[in-house]
Amino acid sequence: MKKFIFTAVLLLSVTLGYAQFNFGVKAGYTSSLGLNNLSSLTSGSYNLNSVQSELSNNFHAGIFARVGFKKVYFQPELLYAMGKKNYTVTLQDAVNNNITYDKFVTISTVDVPLLLGYKLLDFKVVNLRAFVGPKLRFNAGSSLEFKNLTGGTITQADLVKDVKAAQLGLEAGVGIDVLMFTLDARYNVIGDMYQTKISNLNVDKLPISNFVISLGYKFF
Repeated sequence: MKKFIFTAVLLLSVTLGYAQFNFGVKAGYTSSLGLNNLSSLTSGSYNLNSVQSELSNNFHAGIFARVGFKKVYFQPELLYAMGKKNYTVTLQDAVNNNITYDKFVTISTVDVPLLLGYKLLDFKVVNLRAFVGPKLRFNAGSSLEFKNLTGGTITQADLVKDVKAAQLGLEAGVGIDVLMFTLDARYNVIGDMYQTKISNLNVDKLPISNFVISLGYKFF
């Protein structure tokens, strides 16, 4: 056992000796815009006013590390994310009557992206990167509320809140480093933690897929 531990520590020391290590902080903006509603950009329903209204309540902040071997690197992150997402749900009851209600989600999560990246361009003061990897999301006090239910035979008491404790998703994107600053643009695909149930059946399980922009600073 002692030989195994000694060998593992020795291999880790040698590996880190050849690796480039960075540690830093980051913060950014999480948009409500996903691939399924990109048309809102051209229609004008998602514009500068939309971004400004979301900046105050959809953001993330945390720390990251980066271990690089030439052009390949591994980047784990620990982020706290908060925000709000409000949308209208439409469904049908047992006799095909249309039912609508407004769903209000207050988001509070701890996110752990585990990213594998590759440096497309690598110069001394600037580099361009692409990356992809899984993302773990843990509930950290999120809440769910229903309002304005209309139509059909279902009452508001029939709507059961189901906030998942954790979800697994995927992130992919590109980034650029300039000196000690790092800027990332990502697309995030993850399941909806904030589901609604009627008689133990999920009725509005939707993927929460969106764009994320973050700015970071490497201390070393």
